[in-house]
Amino acid sequence: MVLLSAADLSRQFDRTPVFKQVTFDVRAGERVGLVGPNGTGKTTLMHCLIGRETPDTGAVTTPQGATVGLLEQEATFPPGRTLMDEAKAGLAHYYALHKESEKIAHKMAEVWEGPEAEKLHRRFDAIQEELTRHDAFELDYKVEEVLGGLGFTKSQYDADLAEMSGGQRSRAILAKLLLTDPDVMLLDEPTNHLDVAGTEWLEGYLPRVGGAVIVVSHDRYFLDNVTTRTFELLGGTLHEYKGNFSVYRSQREERLKVLERTAEKQRDTIEKAERFVAKNRYGTKSKQAQSKLKSIAKLEEDRVEVPVYDESGPRMKFSPADRTGDKTLDIVNLSKGFDEGPLFENVSLRVERGDRIGIVGHNGCGKTTFLKCVVGNITPDTGTVTEGANVRVGYFDQRLDSVSPEDTAVDAVRPPGDDPFNPGFGRGMLAKFGVKDDMGLMKVGAMSGGEKTRVALARLATGDYNTMVLDEPTNHLDLWSRDALERALLEFGGTLLFVSHDRYFMDRIATKVLVFTPEGVKEHEGNYSEYVAFRDATKAAEDAHAASLDAKRATAKTKAPASRNGAAKEAPKKFPYKPAEQIEAEIAETEGAIESLQTELAAPEIVRDGAAVKKVQKKYDRAKNRLAELWEHLEEVAG
Repeated sequence: MVLLSAADLSRQFDRTPVFKQVTFDVRAGERVGLVGPNGTGKTTLMHCLIGRETPDTGAVTTPQGATVGLLEQEATFPPGRTLMDEAKAGLAHYYALHKESEKIAHKMAEVWEGPEAEKLHRRFDAIQEELTRHDAFELDYKVEEVLGGLGFTKSQYDADLAEMSGGQRSRAILAKLLLTDPDVMLLDEPTNHLDVAGTEWLEGYLPRVGGAVIVVSHDRYFLDNVTTRTFELLGGTLHEYKGNFSVYRSQREERLKVLERTAEKQRDTIEKAERFVAKNRYGTKSKQAQSKLKSIAKLEEDRVEVPVYDESGPRMKFSPADRTGDKTLDIVNLSKGFDEGPLFENVSLRVERGDRIGIVGHNGCGKTTFLKCVVGNITPDTGTVTEGANVRVGYFDQRLDSVSPEDTAVDAVRPPGDDPFNPGFGRGMLAKFGVKDDMGLMKVGAMSGGEKTRVALARLATGDYNTMVLDEPTNHLDLWSRDALERALLEFGGTLLFVSHDRYFMDRIATKVLVFTPEGVKEHEGNYSEYVAFRDATKAAEDAHAASLDAKRATAKTKAPASRNGAAKEAPKKFPYKPAEQIEAEIAETEGAIESLQTELAAPEIVRDGAAVKKVQKKYDRAKNRLAELWEHLEEVAG
């Protein structure tokens, strides 16, 4: 069923159209990724789809009764509005249907027959059908599922939204839209304020939505895991591709190759025809020349245009990193907390030359604070950070405090203490990061978030750094800019310590992952996907082990002892007698030892020491064998 149709949409603010003759249909169950460089009109198109802006030409249509909802970037809330109030407002229609259903049920108990009874039954059935279609029976459970998935705790349910952070309010707006469950959901950057866990939850939730979804996102992992179609808006034209982001990239490359080959053949044909005309315009073949002129005009009219993809800084480049000592940063027992309590405690990390360490963890766990302690912007409560030989650290702050809003872009990229400074060099560096021409003379405060980010990265590139600490460097960057940044960092050759919620970026860049968890900070060798595979495999093994232990306990406790009267002669005992309670206590103690040894095996200082790994592994194997023996002993006693 088609839920939304756009026909010949065009929108223009100045001489150049934002987009023109955009036409597409979206059906129930489809999840469409809308991609394109920043400034190509994606948000404008979304606003036209919901009626917030009127297109210059064309129309948007939906079936009668179909609803369209847009994720608001900002919202004002009534005084005293709580998180739970906002979430439940998304289900107000369904709460009202439940109340109406209850009233009708009471009336149906009083009116048994006649036209009124038939009318009541029809309305009651219609309500039940709508509640079923939208899975709207367990409303309170649904509210808690969405709020929990987006990272809220039950203690925050009654919190006043006016007292929450901007990111929390944005997540509250998203929760309300998800619970409203419109037939067509328009999501403009829904993962902006989500941590990795929240994004992963949303990836699992959206495929369960019964209507259609159109999403603008720069999160390539998210697009791959959610979308089934891709619309590319570029140069005012919309092109459609079947499949998710990765499929779109592959199909786009193939399409470009075909267009380039077709355009080349067309150019060759035109050039041959032009040479023929130039040679034979006035000779015996003048009539043929006139015919060739007409064919040239036709070819020019139908000339194939190859799209030019604005990579938004495809030449991004950092200064080559010169050599440091083997140890770049030595972080020992770092701890930091505030009034609410500790953020992290006793974090130790040895950063070696060439390491590219990505840091992940839920929002508010202290990742940014950790980086600020590392670069010396914040004093830790305990611990030390020691730089190795010849180490020069550059820092990218996600708040972009390194670039003053009062400076022009050219002034902003001036390295500290660099006097005199060559403005031409600054403009050249800005151009590499996509800040071109007169933009270099703009004040930073007047720039968009993406432009400010590129200025801050260009400033980093003008410094002579061989180690960089980056806090969310992909914020505000579109897909094209992220690609360019990834290429530049891979070519950098120095040492990187960075925080990012962009899992695609983390996969391409990280050689190690530092995970901030409620139980502490853990180090994992490999990129993000390898860490996730390890995490999931470990969880599956732990769940299987726990299930096996539960089954053995149940078997041991329920197994009936053999009857002494008339029973066959007992088999000889393998183990000396012990009370069952004593054996169960030893089992619990051994299970605890196994868990401790598992944790020890994953510790970075053990992983790096082959002899220590073997030593701990032997203890672990002995403990596993002892546990199996204890269970056998318990079964013998129970039997």
